[in-house]
Amino acid sequence: MSKTLGYFLFALVYDICKLMPIKKKSVFCIMTHDDGEGSNVSIASKALMRADMGYTFSYLTKQDTDGVRTLSGRKSLLARIKSLFSFFLRKPYEMARAQIILMDNVFLPYAYLKGRKGTKVIQLWHGTGTIKKFGQDVNTGKLKELERLANANITHLIVNSPGMKVLYSKIFAVPQERVYPIGLPRTDELLRRIKRIELAGSNPDKDYIYDKYHLPAQKKLILYAPTFRDSMDQNPRIIELLKELGAQLPEEYHLGLRLHPFIANAYPQESLGENICQLSFEYDLNSLLLASDLLITDYSSIIFEYCLLKRPMIFYAYDYEEFSDHGRGFYYDYESFVPGPVAYSCQEVIELIKRKDFQQYKLDSFISSQYSYIDGNATARLIELIRQ
Repeated sequence: MSKTLGYFLFALVYDICKLMPIKKKSVFCIMTHDDGEGSNVSIASKALMRADMGYTFSYLTKQDTDGVRTLSGRKSLLARIKSLFSFFLRKPYEMARAQIILMDNVFLPYAYLKGRKGTKVIQLWHGTGTIKKFGQDVNTGKLKELERLANANITHLIVNSPGMKVLYSKIFAVPQERVYPIGLPRTDELLRRIKRIELAGSNPDKDYIYDKYHLPAQKKLILYAPTFRDSMDQNPRIIELLKELGAQLPEEYHLGLRLHPFIANAYPQESLGENICQLSFEYDLNSLLLASDLLITDYSSIIFEYCLLKRPMIFYAYDYEEFSDHGRGFYYDYESFVPGPVAYSCQEVIELIKRKDFQQYKLDSFISSQYSYIDGNATARLIELIRQ
């Protein structure tokens, strides 16, 4: 079944179900990017549950969309029927009757339907911030138009700061008056754990990661989290770069790898070196952040969470010119924007680590430019917005 036909069918059922009244205090959660416990939508929905104000919840997750995409591989006819029924009948019915829709990604069936008056559609984008261009600034042709039409249904786009308000309005093609710089729920959870470490003087997330992955207790953990490249043929370079880093690391460090889910399966633990650990399938990203002593990345939005730990970062931009000129490109001058030193070769990375030249003086100004609030109350502000 083609995607377009599927979008039309979803929209058709949705339009039919719009004939029924909106169900008061019903929340429909679209979690097609991240259905984990630490996702923005998950945290927000659980906060609404704890508030005990009579909200009811239904969900559309990665499992639902994956189930439809992989129908041909299913052995059971009954399982196929259940997936089709759920996605094309039950989900549009629940969505059409929802008073609140929480989402963490662009939901393309929205391009073929018009949201109903009286429903709040709240986009809690999965990236806390961005260095590289995305959305309307990089997509072209039909995909760009579908995203624009889908995003036209957004009533509330949640971001961290007034600067992001202007930028994300352009990225999503949403009017600025629909963009709210109140902070994202996932930041609250990270701040809560940071405070717990400060008060207790111990780090349970570090203990958990070291125990689960059998990491040597005496070594510091470097988390290497390169961004996803749109061109899949660039990804084999990662294993070469990783092994080069692992071979030259100072003795006091162990290297952990965090890749995008699309490509992580290509790098099983047995393909990595002795002092490299595959961490890409760890369910809780916050645990990985809190367990690590140093982050090496390039253009990933992971830095917008990691900066709150006030720990060092190195930006290993081995393909900077290629990514800038022929990839997505950047919204800012890269070297002056990132809160840490930029390296263009493995040897430069190793030298920075040996010298401990992490330029951490850049962190405070970076945080203040990216966050209007660091009070752990973003979720409370969101709930207040929902209740208005």
